[in-house]
Amino acid sequence: MTPRAPLIPLDDALATLLAYAVPLAAVENVNTFDADGRVLVQDAVSPLQVPSFDNSAMDGYAMRCADVADAALPVSQRIAAGAAPEPLQPGTVARIFTGAPLPVGADAVVMQEECAVQPDGTVRVLRPPQPGQCVRRAGEDVAQNAVVLSKGERLTPAGIALAASIGMDALTVARRPRVALFSTGDELVMPGDVAPQDMRPGAIYNSNRFFLRALLQRMGCVVTDLGIVPDQRDATVDALRAASQTHDLILTSGGVSVGEEDHVKAAVQALGSLHLWQLAIKPGKPFAYGTVGGSHFIGLPGNPVASFVTFLLLVRPFVLRLQGATAVEPPAMQLPAHFDWPRADKRREFLRVRRNAAGGLDLFANQSSGVLTSAAWADGLVDTQPGQTIAWGDTVRFIPLAELQA
Repeated sequence: MTPRAPLIPLDDALATLLAYAVPLAAVENVNTFDADGRVLVQDAVSPLQVPSFDNSAMDGYAMRCADVADAALPVSQRIAAGAAPEPLQPGTVARIFTGAPLPVGADAVVMQEECAVQPDGTVRVLRPPQPGQCVRRAGEDVAQNAVVLSKGERLTPAGIALAASIGMDALTVARRPRVALFSTGDELVMPGDVAPQDMRPGAIYNSNRFFLRALLQRMGCVVTDLGIVPDQRDATVDALRAASQTHDLILTSGGVSVGEEDHVKAAVQALGSLHLWQLAIKPGKPFAYGTVGGSHFIGLPGNPVASFVTFLLLVRPFVLRLQGATAVEPPAMQLPAHFDWPRADKRREFLRVRRNAAGGLDLFANQSSGVLTSAAWADGLVDTQPGQTIAWGDTVRFIPLAELQA
């Protein structure tokens, strides 16, 4: 009997996979409006300071702190946002609005709620101000020549707004990865092709194709959906060969196990190279990486939750690194478990959980790799180490799905 290959720890598999993920060379110039989710290929450097002038943080009155006394002060000017104010006359205040430039000579703004307008139009300050009060100083947000967004950063709505605030109407980003997606398995049926009552024995609807395509598109990939490839070697070879001509990555679901009807392994080996890994994680033990022509190939397990979890933990960082992203692993947090998990496994296990109103984590009852309901119900994964048990109240490592699916 041939001895089984040792299981590969997740961290080792990820490091090896990322080493293969050479960032794509091509770049694109895109309108800043369209840059959300894209990865910068060069630093964004500010040509100006933001704000470019001292301005008011409140609607109120600009004044010199030294002028404030018991007497009411006359209003010498009105300053709206976008106006060019006159220097503040000594012993007066200026009516000012949020974002308006601070007049020369003023050193504070008092919000209108802390001032009382007298019948003659003068203003009495109810609470003496401190210098700098309610004033946004020039450059306090962004200094001139500062790097505001770094090369390798994946842009967010706030990030593109920051780019716009320094006058950037376009950004240079990595090209979108081109990904070919297909499933294998004669048991698979597409929703809509066959009514539930007409399903043949052993047939199942293809759910993996839906979440894989959605996840890839959320990451900015251009996805070619090649559908379901029959469990035939020639058909699998033809699909792989065609996909390798125009795609950066070929992603399959199913067909990477040792079953005699799984032809993906032999087809990839016939066209290129393949590493078939047995990962020390649960769910998601079978995993394949290889090359077909100039394309990367990744084969995921067929069980839906195993496919979902291995995509999030391995394919997602791989695709991000193809785009040159520097941060590819999601942040985790420590939260209390509101469940018991007495069954330690020799593999690193990712449990589907959901945060509750008490600030803890509830566990989905059925953690089987075939129960897709657990992934739809959960809002995160608990990362348990090999041999780890969990008792109610233990602090555990929680990875939000919102981070993994962004």
